[in-house]
Amino acid sequence: MIETEGLTHVQLVVRDVHRALEFYRRVFGMEVKAWDGDDMVFIGTPGRRDTLTLNQADPTRAGRTGGVDHIGFRLLDRTQLDDAVRQVVDAGGRLLERGRHPSGDPFAYVADPDGYVIEL
Repeated sequence: MIETEGLTHVQLVVRDVHRALEFYRRVFGMEVKAWDGDDMVFIGTPGRRDTLTLNQADPTRAGRTGGVDHIGFRLLDRTQLDDAVRQVVDAGGRLLERGRHPSGDPFAYVADPDGYVIEL
């Protein structure tokens, strides 16, 4: 077994790095950790160790999942799911599906402006 500190980042290929950055800032409050040139930015949730990399180097690949189904964000307060969906839509994303897990917990699948699926 390889010992790690856990998952370090997920990289998304996007059509417009600034549009994608604004979406993740507005919806999830993510902040810029570092820029790598003009086409790639590393962002993360304040106070957390997560990193999402937005890369515009080859925008023709944007939205293609390559076998990755979705990324998930755990809400601190699950009763705020309706508000979270509304914020996604207001920021240029869209609602794809709502439902309940077998445990009874509600969920929503939404998409960012490039079409990447996010589970809330």
